[in-house]
Amino acid sequence: MPPLTQPMRKLEPWQDPAAKPYIQIENVSKNYGPTQAVRNVSLSIYKGELFSLLGGSGCGKTTLLRLMAGFEKPTSGRILIDGLDITHWPAYQRPVNMMFQSYALFPHMTVYQNIAFGLKQEKLSKAEIHERVQGGLELVQMLSYANRKPHQLSGGQCQRVALVRSLVKQPKLLLLDEPLAALDKKLREQTQFELVNIQERVGITFILVTHDQEEAMTMSTRMAVMEEGRIRQIGVPHDVYEFPTSRYVAEFIGSNNIFEGIVTEDEPNHVLVESKEANCFLYATAGAMPIGSQVVVAIRPEKTMISTTPPKSNRNCTKGVVRDIAYLGDMSIYYVQLESGKVVQSALPNLLRLSERDIKWEDEVYLFWRAENSVVLAT
Repeated sequence: MPPLTQPMRKLEPWQDPAAKPYIQIENVSKNYGPTQAVRNVSLSIYKGELFSLLGGSGCGKTTLLRLMAGFEKPTSGRILIDGLDITHWPAYQRPVNMMFQSYALFPHMTVYQNIAFGLKQEKLSKAEIHERVQGGLELVQMLSYANRKPHQLSGGQCQRVALVRSLVKQPKLLLLDEPLAALDKKLREQTQFELVNIQERVGITFILVTHDQEEAMTMSTRMAVMEEGRIRQIGVPHDVYEFPTSRYVAEFIGSNNIFEGIVTEDEPNHVLVESKEANCFLYATAGAMPIGSQVVVAIRPEKTMISTTPPKSNRNCTKGVVRDIAYLGDMSIYYVQLESGKVVQSALPNLLRLSERDIKWEDEVYLFWRAENSVVLAT
């Protein structure tokens, strides 16, 4: 009998050395006088990706988007789309469309007229304009709204009209600047999945700018976390969340319990860290680190277990007092003050009603976690 072989897993484009990037940003910087908004950014994005630029206000993500759109010119570096250097092309010549946060629909035009406007500017035939507009409205299930005006639509419907208006021009690249910021939480969550489904169906490369971590995690094939004009980490959402490469990313993406300490032992695949903040030894999965190195150890609240009884091991275990409990419906977050004065969090799903929980305010509790759930970061 011939040996059984496992089928080879298909590599994602960013994992394949032979794959050619669709968008290349090479050493791009943008200065506004003495202020450097974008600092020597290099980035490769592949065809069909939904790529997110994530960061706080003023981190340079929107400036980078505007550089790709042609609304700004880089101080240095270059931008390529599908092998063509478009760095100095004017915005109207680029195979790029941009969807703004405000949607910018013409209030005096119908939905149909709003979508057709850009196509008329390109002097396409009436038949082709009608075909594209009808196809776009069908894509977002809004054929019956073609004769309505923007004030007769909900926020989510306006967002879909703005999206169709961008898509019917068949750009190679669609840029989205905080497109869901104006929607309420429930509608925003629904629209996230709609956008992903539409992007997969049309196959156009999307680049999304957002400050909303949940939005980036939900929608992206990959994401780049930006800070002060630089990219701090690029990766698929799971890797960025589970394996941050810097303290900034660990604290920006979700919540993290951060302990400072010094490496006292370097074992195969593990290190032992003495932390006065945690008042214990932290045993963590990590690569080789010199003894004496100052590090921080990050543990997610949902991976931090809480109990009124001590665990068997005194490693990765600390003690404190419950100072607050935040009830969020599906989960509760316990804020525990340690003996060092540091406050850390433990997040638990609400399998029981809060009144039925064993742990109450001012209870003395133990927090503990597994070595593989710790991330060690050099300082």
